[in-house]
Amino acid sequence: MIDDLLSLASEAVSHARKLGADAVHAVAADGRSTELQILDGQIEKVEQAEALDISLKVYAGKSSATISGSVLTTDAIHRLAEKALAMARLAPPDPYAGIADADQLAKDIPDLDLAADDMPNAEGLERLAREAEAAALAVPGVSKSSGAGASASDRIVAIVMSNGFAQGYRRTGCGVSMSAIAGEGTGMQRDYDYASAIHFADLRSAGDVGREAGERAVKRLDPRKVKSQSVPVIYDRRVASGLIGHLLGAINGAAIARGTSFLKDALGQQIFGSHISIVEDPFIRRGFGSRPFDGEGLACHKTNLIDAGVLTNWILDLRSARQLGLKPTGQGSRGGPSTSNVYLPAGAISPEGQIRSISQGLYVTELIGSSVNMVTGDYSRGASGFWIENGELTFPVSEITIAGNLKDMFKTIVPASNLEFRSSVNAPNCLVEGLTIAGL
Repeated sequence: MIDDLLSLASEAVSHARKLGADAVHAVAADGRSTELQILDGQIEKVEQAEALDISLKVYAGKSSATISGSVLTTDAIHRLAEKALAMARLAPPDPYAGIADADQLAKDIPDLDLAADDMPNAEGLERLAREAEAAALAVPGVSKSSGAGASASDRIVAIVMSNGFAQGYRRTGCGVSMSAIAGEGTGMQRDYDYASAIHFADLRSAGDVGREAGERAVKRLDPRKVKSQSVPVIYDRRVASGLIGHLLGAINGAAIARGTSFLKDALGQQIFGSHISIVEDPFIRRGFGSRPFDGEGLACHKTNLIDAGVLTNWILDLRSARQLGLKPTGQGSRGGPSTSNVYLPAGAISPEGQIRSISQGLYVTELIGSSVNMVTGDYSRGASGFWIENGELTFPVSEITIAGNLKDMFKTIVPASNLEFRSSVNAPNCLVEGLTIAGL
């Protein structure tokens, strides 16, 4: 199938060039997905989608236009190329636009084991969702289900460009989730769990997901409020990855080129403690964000975005690299600079040891809403979790806000030892000193 998609994309590129296009970037994709949700044992939703389409970005000098289509006969592809070129000739020029030079292209394409042939069908997904819901409802204290779901997807992408690049790859994925409710009436509390994998064989048990969701919901019963104060905060690994996400947004080359990042002047400076490195590794086998090359045909690289606390580089695609007068970093996509697998490596202290080190503080398990100013770094999020007293989790808390500034927060982060890879951005539990809690 990859060869068929490469042929379709090549036809589009060839025809656009014959018409006079200066450069062409074509992406042909074939994908299918199934998603199923149940509630109280009854199927609430089943969605199946299939899509075969092509997208062209055609350049006329420094002007460009993008067009997509799902009718993939030769005549239809030719018409798409003609329309895209006509649109490009009317578009305003962009001095930083353009595809890669031939000598910049990826040449060694690694096999990252990103596709499996054991994806569950709709019946298999139904079994997973039912297993997750049953396991959650079996937890003492769980009063009802808020819904369980399962999904599977299979997608092939082929990229062909007029600079000679022509490569494609296939990616599969599957997942299961559960949301449980504990308690009754106004005292009800909800929590969730999920699991996902590239290969079905790697997917965590649906029963484990359901039990974890139920147990988390029960632990949140009878929450209290706490007084406004400044205390150390531990981010559970479910939410700690958000801190890394804020960093990635702040060092995105497009934001740096616009001057809209609180880290715009921080390149080469120490912004974390010297014990912190943050890694991007696009070559993790079966990794959630793994890719053999970037969306612009450039080679990807394993790198430390933060090395011993120091910011080493921006996240750059071709356009932002040209705008900043830097070399591209193999982090491009059709939508701008992007990363693959990014993680904060595990620290030496256990999660339990981290909690024991705090006489009074907050353990955050859920963040609500977002008020993060990426220009100033000011940070404010609604939160819930558990109060730490004398090194122990004592009672659940809710209806509070935690606030600080990301520059200050980055400097005090201490990671625990419980790193797990559950998405494309991962972190273990993270202790952050001196955040302000707004409560009673």
